[in-house]
Amino acid sequence: MRSTQEVLESLREALTGVGVVLPSLAVDPLTGAGGEPFPLVDLGRCNVRTAERLASVLRGERPPVGSYVVDERDGRVGEVMGHLGGRVQLRPLGGGREWDCPPESTGPAPQADVLRARARKANREGRLPC
Repeated sequence: MRSTQEVLESLREALTGVGVVLPSLAVDPLTGAGGEPFPLVDLGRCNVRTAERLASVLRGERPPVGSYVVDERDGRVGEVMGHLGGRVQLRPLGGGREWDCPPESTGPAPQADVLRARARKANREGRLPC
């Protein structure tokens, strides 16, 4: 049988593999310090976006909410905002109007494109009004 710490790390790796990070994931200190044969795992606190992404992954939605994808029909990069009627709802990374895309027409977005779009948005928001 694996140790509690091994199980915890396995869970952390599995969650990270689907893009979910639970920052407070840990062994419950009370049951972990006692003589309990099966201490509790404290999943901790997370923000609403992380909770939404975790729910999407658990529902088996592909691609999961919060991930970045390319609409392979026209090359636009967007963030997955939801799933409705068998279609994926995407929003441009810099903000703007959402569009629908069939899930089979999506692919993972190149990390460079995501970083570039996020930097443009941060720069735009940081400008002082004229």
